[in-house]
Amino acid sequence: MRRRCYLAPFLDQVPANLILCLDSKVTMEAGGLPLELWRMILAYLHLPDLGRCCLVCRAWYELILSLDSTRWRQLCLGCTECRHPNWPNQPDVEPESWREAFKQHYLASKTWTKNALDLESSVCFSLFRRRRERRILSVGPGHEFDSLGSALAMASLYDRIVLFPGVYEEQGEIILKVPVEIVGHGKLGEVALLASIDQHCSTTRLCNLVFMPAWFSPFMFKTTSGHVQFDNCNFENGHIQVHGPGTCQVKFCTFKNTHVFLHNVPLCVLENCEFVGSENNSVTVEGHPSADKNWAYKYLLGLIKSSPSVLPAEDSDSLMSLDLESRDQAWSPRTCDIVIEGSQSPTSPVSSSPKPGSKAGSQETEVGSDGERVAQTPDSSDGGLSPSGEDEDEDQLTYRLSYQVQGPRPVLGGSFLGPPLPGASIQLPSCLVLNSLQQELQKDKEAMALASSVQGCFIRKCLFRDGKGGVFVCSYGRAKMEGNIFRNLTYAVRCIHNSKIVMLRNDIHRCRASGIFLRLEGGGLIAGNNIYHNAEAGVDIRKKSNPLILCNQIHHGLRSGIVVLGNGKGIIRNNQIFSNKEAGIYILYHGNPIVSGNHIFKGRAAGIAVNENGKGLITENVIRENQWGGVDIRRGGVPVLRSNLICFGYSDGVVVGDEGKGLIEGNTIYANKGCGVWMMSSSLPHVTSNHVSYNGLYGVAVFSQKEGSGEFPGGHGAQENFSEDGDAILWETELEKDDDALHQPITIALVESNSINHNGASGLYVQSSEALHVITNVIHANGDRGITVAQSSQLTHVTNNSISCNRQSGVKVEAQCKVELRGNGIYDNRGHGIITKGDSTVVIENDIIGNRGSGLQLLPRSDTKVIKNRIHSFRAYGIAVRGRTKALVQENIFFQGKTNKTIFQQISNNRECIMQNNKFLVFKKKSDTWRLVNPPARPHLENSLRGPSAAHSGQKVTALATRITARVEGGYHSNRSIFCTIL
Repeated sequence: MRRRCYLAPFLDQVPANLILCLDSKVTMEAGGLPLELWRMILAYLHLPDLGRCCLVCRAWYELILSLDSTRWRQLCLGCTECRHPNWPNQPDVEPESWREAFKQHYLASKTWTKNALDLESSVCFSLFRRRRERRILSVGPGHEFDSLGSALAMASLYDRIVLFPGVYEEQGEIILKVPVEIVGHGKLGEVALLASIDQHCSTTRLCNLVFMPAWFSPFMFKTTSGHVQFDNCNFENGHIQVHGPGTCQVKFCTFKNTHVFLHNVPLCVLENCEFVGSENNSVTVEGHPSADKNWAYKYLLGLIKSSPSVLPAEDSDSLMSLDLESRDQAWSPRTCDIVIEGSQSPTSPVSSSPKPGSKAGSQETEVGSDGERVAQTPDSSDGGLSPSGEDEDEDQLTYRLSYQVQGPRPVLGGSFLGPPLPGASIQLPSCLVLNSLQQELQKDKEAMALASSVQGCFIRKCLFRDGKGGVFVCSYGRAKMEGNIFRNLTYAVRCIHNSKIVMLRNDIHRCRASGIFLRLEGGGLIAGNNIYHNAEAGVDIRKKSNPLILCNQIHHGLRSGIVVLGNGKGIIRNNQIFSNKEAGIYILYHGNPIVSGNHIFKGRAAGIAVNENGKGLITENVIRENQWGGVDIRRGGVPVLRSNLICFGYSDGVVVGDEGKGLIEGNTIYANKGCGVWMMSSSLPHVTSNHVSYNGLYGVAVFSQKEGSGEFPGGHGAQENFSEDGDAILWETELEKDDDALHQPITIALVESNSINHNGASGLYVQSSEALHVITNVIHANGDRGITVAQSSQLTHVTNNSISCNRQSGVKVEAQCKVELRGNGIYDNRGHGIITKGDSTVVIENDIIGNRGSGLQLLPRSDTKVIKNRIHSFRAYGIAVRGRTKALVQENIFFQGKTNKTIFQQISNNRECIMQNNKFLVFKKKSDTWRLVNPPARPHLENSLRGPSAAHSGQKVTALATRITARVEGGYHSNRSIFCTIL
C-alpha cells in the first residue's frame, strides 16, 4: 500500500516500470543490493525524486527516512529560503530530525497561500474563472522588467516575482493590490530593496531580500488587514508596522536597528530571528488583540500548536545527585538535599550532639545529662562555684527528685535535630523540595492555561542582543516568548499598563538595567527562565503588577534577584535564586508578594530583605548560605515569615532591625554562624513557634543600641537605586496609600513558643530599653546561659518557659534590670538555676530543679522577690545570698539536694533579706520519693500555647546601610557579634 507524503501534491506520477524495478530490489532477496549501497545511491537524489521513492512501498519509505543525517541534512542546509533550524541561538546544535525540520519549514512557507480557495470567482462567472497557474516574473538588468513597480503592475494572483542580484530603489510608495510572492535570487545579501511597501491585499510573501528604508519614509513595510510572511530576509535601519486584524509570520530574519511595531494584532509569529543594535525597542506590542481576525489567524494558530514546544514533558532528574557547587553552574529543576561545606561547624564546639546512651533530663542521670560534659566551672560572675563536687562520694552526693524536662520539639524531620557535620548531606522534607516546571504547571491549572495560551505576539527561538530594549508590551498588549536569548541590552522585556506576558525557557543575561520589568498592573507568567549577570534586578515588579514567577533560575546579578516595590504584588514560587550581589528577593515600598517554595542561597547580602513598609507572605522557602541575614526586616517591613528553613548563613538567620515588625512563625533557623534571630527592641516582631538551633552565637538576641554606622562590607555603594534605567528617583511621591481594615498594631515585641536549643552562646540574650515578652519557649542545651538579661530598663516578662540543660546558668539578670520570671521550669543547667543582680527581679511560681549550682543566687545590690517557687539543687544551696542584697523569700518549697549542704545560705548580718512561710523538705533516707504534683511540673506548655498572630504593619527604609554590632557575653567570636547589614 503506497504512502502519501507531504511532497505528494507537487510530485509527478511515478512511472510504473520504475516502481516495479525498485520494488523488486527492496524485497532484499538473495542477490539484492545491501542497504548501505542503496543509501549511498539515494543520497544523490533531488527532492522530487525522494518524494517519488517514498511512495513506492513501506520498505522504501523507511529507507528514505534513514537518510536523515545525510541527504535530508544537505537539502535543509542548501535551501536558500531557510537557515540552520537552530539559528541564531544554537547554530552548532543539530535538530532531532533534519527531515522534520525541513518539513516544518516547507509547511510554514506555504501558509501565505492558504486562502487561495477563498478567492474563487463569483458564481455568475463560474464559466470564466481565472487560470490558477502561477507565473514567474523576472526583474533585473537584461530581464523582463527593470523595476519591482513595473513587475507588480503586470502581476496576477499568486505570481512569483524574482529579483536578480542588484540594488533596487523605488522612488515612490509601493502598494500591493494583489497577492504576490517576491523572492531574491542568489545568496542572501545579493538583492537589496530600498522601498516603502504598503500592503492592501489579503496576503503576500517576501523571501531572501535585504530591506532598507526609502529616502522619503522610515517604514519599510506596513499592513493593516492582510497577512504578510517574511522568510530569510534582512532588515536594516527602518520600521515594520502591522495593525490588527493584520497578521505576520517572520522566520530566519535579521533585524539591524529595526523596530517591529505590532498594534492590536490578533496573532503574529516571530521565529528564529535575530534583533541587533536597536536604538529603542526591537519589538513593540501595543493594544489588546483585535477581536476581528483575518483568514490567516486559524492557520498560524494551528502551525504554532503543531510545532514542538520548548516545554519538556518532564524535567530530568539527572542532576539531583550533584553537590551544591555543580548545581550552581547547571540547570537543576530539583534540589533534594543540602551539602554542608567547610571543615568546621558554624556552631561553637560546646554545642555538640548528645552522646549515645545519655538521656537529657532523665531522673536517673547526673545533673545536666544532655550528653555534654563541662570541662570547667562557670565563670566568676556566676558566683564562683567550686569544682570540688566532682570528686565527692556518690552516697553523699544527691537526692534525686522525680520530674521530666521539656526537650526540643522535632521539626522538618531528624536532619535538623543534630549538629551539622562538615561534608554531610541533609535530606530536605518533601514540602521543601523543588518541583519541576511540569509538576508545578500540573498542580496549578491557571498557570497551565497561561502557559498554553497564544495571543497577540508569539516570539520563539529568537536572539535579541547589543541594543537598548528587547520586547516592550504596553496598553493591554499580549505577548508570549519561548526559548529566546536576550543579552547585552538595557532591558530584555518591559510589560506595563495592564499588559500580560508569558515567558517560558528564555535566557536573559548581561542587561544594563533589570532583565524583566513589570509596571502599572502588568502581569502574566514568567517560568523556567535562566536570568543572570544583570546590572539591576533580574525581575523588577512595581505599581500593582502581579505576575506569577515560577521555576526560574535567577543568579549572579549585580544587584538583587527579584525586587518588589511600589505596591507591586506577584507570586514568586519554586525558583532558584542564588549568588546575587544584593538581596535575593527585596521587598519594599508597600510591595506585597507571595514568596513560597524557593531556594535562595549563596547570596552576597541577605536572602530576603523586607524594608520601607514592605509586606509579603514568605513561606516554605529554603534560605541558606547567604553572607548577611537569611531574612532581614527593617524600617517598617511587616512580612509574614512562616515555615521556612533558614540555615548555614554566614551571619544571622533572621534580622529584625530598627522599626521592623511582622510575624516570624514556624521556621527552622539552623546552623547559622551568627545569631538565630537578631532583633532590635525598637522593632515589634512576633517570633513564635520557631525551631532555633545550632547557631554559632545567641539563639535569639534582642538589642536596643546601634554602635556605629558605615559603608557596606566589601565597599558596596550605600545609595539605593530603583529607577527603570539607572537614574535616581524618589518613590515616596508615587506611592499609593493602603488602608488595611485588619490592621492590628503591636506594642510589645513577643518571643513565644519557640524551641531554642544547642546554640553557641545564650539561648536568649536581652540588652534592651523596651518591654519584651518571652512566653512558652523551650530553651535547651545552649552553649552559655539559657537566658541572659544584660539590660532591661522596662519590664521583661519571662513566662511559662522550659529552660534546661544549658552549659551555664539557666537565667542571669544583670544589674539595673527589671525582670519577671513566672511559671517557668528551670532544670538541669550546669550552673545556677537563676542568678540576679537586678534591682527589680520577681521570681514567682517557677520550678527550679536539679541545677548543678544553687537554685537561686542573689548577688550584691540586687532586689528580688522569690514567691511560691519549688526549688531544688543537686550540689549546692536552694538559695545562696552573696553580699548585701534586698530579698523577699515567701511561700516557697525547698527540696534538699546534698547531704552536707544546707538548703539556704545567707549572710548573717543581712537584715534586708526576709523569709516568710517557706517549706523545707529534708530527706531522711534514700528511699524517700518526692514528686512535682499539684501543680505538675512547670511549665504548663500545653495550656499556654497561643495561635499564630496575624498582625501586620508597615514602615520605611533609608538608602544608607546601617552597621549594627553587639557585644557577645561569654567570649565567643572575639567579644563582638557578626555584622548584620541590609540594603
